[in-house]
Amino acid sequence: MVDWKEVASYAVILVIVLIAAQHLNVVVSGSMEPVFYRGDIVLVEKAGFLGINEFNPDDVQVGDVVVYDAAWFDQPVIHRIINITDINGTTMYVIKGDNNNAPDPYYVKSSQIKEKVVTIGDNLVVIPKIGYLSIWLRGL
Repeated sequence: MVDWKEVASYAVILVIVLIAAQHLNVVVSGSMEPVFYRGDIVLVEKAGFLGINEFNPDDVQVGDVVVYDAAWFDQPVIHRIINITDINGTTMYVIKGDNNNAPDPYYVKSSQIKEKVVTIGDNLVVIPKIGYLSIWLRGL
């Protein structure tokens, strides 16, 4: 006989795990060292997750670490906003990896910003090293 309470509890656990997994992002380069390293995982808030804006990309500030769709790279990029400027009435963001010598090559619009790394106090939420398996499986 099927125990529907047990089935329901497994379903709830599965949903929680799937939602939690959508809020973790594996770091694939050293561009943000020493804040976080290749293979670390960062906890993120999402813009438009299941129809819910956990943060508003128009409200990001200098110093925020964001994940954005870069025009110059085929994977999402996790870098820090270093300047905000207005170009012909459009707010544009200058973004740079902490370990890079120069800013990313193109201005970024808020519509490109998809996630923001969660902070507690002044500290980014980083889980060290457990993303290496994901990097290996993806061949990165």
